[in-house]
Amino acid sequence: MLSMLISLIIIVLVLGVAWWVITLLPLPPPFPLILQVVFVIIALIIVVDLLLSISGGGGRLLWR
Repeated sequence: MLSMLISLIIIVLVLGVAWWVITLLPLPPPFPLILQVVFVIIALIIVVDLLLSISGGGGRLLWR
Protein backbone atom coordinates (compact mmCIF):
# COMPACT_ATOMS: atom_id res chain seq x y z
CA MET A 1 0.00 0.00 0.00
CA LEU A 2 2.82 2.38 0.84
CA SER A 3 4.56 1.60 -2.45
CA MET A 4 1.40 2.48 -4.36
CA LEU A 5 1.18 5.81 -2.52
CA ILE A 6 4.78 6.58 -3.39
CA SER A 7 4.08 5.59 -7.00
CA LEU A 8 1.07 7.91 -7.06
CA ILE A 9 3.13 10.81 -5.71
CA ILE A 10 5.87 10.21 -8.29
CA ILE A 11 3.36 9.97 -11.13
CA VAL A 12 1.63 13.19 -10.05
CA LEU A 13 5.00 14.98 -9.91
CA VAL A 14 6.02 13.72 -13.35
CA LEU A 15 2.65 14.64 -14.83
CA GLY A 16 2.90 18.09 -13.23
CA VAL A 17 6.30 18.73 -14.79
CA ALA A 18 5.03 17.46 -18.15
CA TRP A 19 2.02 19.82 -17.89
CA TRP A 20 4.34 22.71 -17.10
CA VAL A 21 6.48 21.93 -20.17
CA ILE A 22 3.40 21.62 -22.39
CA THR A 23 2.13 25.03 -21.28
CA LEU A 24 5.51 26.61 -22.05
CA LEU A 25 5.61 25.43 -25.67
CA PRO A 26 4.94 28.28 -28.12
CA LEU A 27 2.46 26.69 -30.53
CA PRO A 28 -0.09 28.30 -32.86
CA PRO A 29 -3.57 28.82 -31.35
CA PRO A 30 -5.51 25.59 -31.95
CA PHE A 31 -2.68 23.20 -31.05
CA PRO A 32 -2.05 24.05 -27.36
CA LEU A 33 -5.67 23.30 -26.48
CA ILE A 34 -5.64 20.02 -28.39
CA LEU A 35 -2.35 19.00 -26.79
CA GLN A 36 -3.61 19.88 -23.30
CA VAL A 37 -6.85 17.90 -23.76
CA VAL A 38 -4.96 14.84 -25.00
CA PHE A 39 -2.51 15.13 -22.11
CA VAL A 40 -5.31 15.39 -19.54
CA ILE A 41 -7.05 12.32 -20.95
CA ILE A 42 -3.83 10.28 -20.85
CA ALA A 43 -3.04 11.51 -17.33
CA LEU A 44 -6.52 10.58 -16.11
CA ILE A 45 -6.20 7.09 -17.58
CA ILE A 46 -2.85 6.61 -15.82
CA VAL A 47 -4.08 7.88 -12.44
CA VAL A 48 -7.36 5.92 -12.58
CA ASP A 49 -5.42 2.78 -13.51
CA LEU A 50 -3.14 3.24 -10.51
CA LEU A 51 -6.06 3.89 -8.17
CA LEU A 52 -7.89 0.82 -9.47
CA SER A 53 -4.82 -1.29 -8.81
CA ILE A 54 -4.81 -0.04 -5.20
CA SER A 55 -8.42 -1.14 -4.73
CA GLY A 56 -7.76 -4.49 -6.38
CA GLY A 57 -10.19 -3.94 -9.24
CA GLY A 58 -7.90 -3.17 -12.13
CA GLY A 59 -4.43 -1.90 -12.74
CA ARG A 60 -3.84 -3.61 -16.01
CA LEU A 61 -1.96 -0.90 -17.92
CA LEU A 62 1.17 -0.14 -15.90
CA TRP A 63 1.22 -2.35 -12.81
CA ARG A 64 0.85 -6.10 -12.58
